[in-house]
Amino acid sequence: MTDFMQIDYLKNGNERQKRAFEVLTKYKVFEKLSNYSPLLAGTIPIEIDIAGSDLDIICEVDLRSKEDFLEELSLYELIPRETDVKVENIMVNGEASIVLNFMLEEFPIEIFGQNKPAREQNAYRHMIAEYRILQEKGEEFKKKIIELKKQGIKTEPAFGMLMNLENPYEDLLK
Repeated sequence: MTDFMQIDYLKNGNERQKRAFEVLTKYKVFEKLSNYSPLLAGTIPIEIDIAGSDLDIICEVDLRSKEDFLEELSLYELIPRETDVKVENIMVNGEASIVLNFMLEEFPIEIFGQNKPAREQNAYRHMIAEYRILQEKGEEFKKKIIELKKQGIKTEPAFGMLMNLENPYEDLLK
């Protein structure tokens, strides 16, 4: 199984993964976020991305001091100064979360923070479950997921449709 705890696997992946590795390395994204135990999640790591898919970086952030988090990001100039950044404070499954969206070269970037270890956050857990399913079900299943995504269906619902899951967000975690 691929070790998703580091981004080195991207170097040997498909062209989009290699390019993602170049951009993330060039901007030292994971180095600058190292205090927050960042993990790359989403569709690009498991090769079911489509045009416009973002790089989802999940972090463990103490939201009682989210200003410190935002200040630290600007201190390290993670986000280039001329870049538009959208910052949202949201609730996800009853948990306070912070989301930053911006562009780094051709990649939309989403940094998502919750006050729990990144590997315990649903985005990472869903990705691992989806990866295992893709390994088990093979290339044809993967192509069907990508086709559904191209039709505008989000990842978890796409898995749910093909696997007859009643609540894909919960069922994928089982």
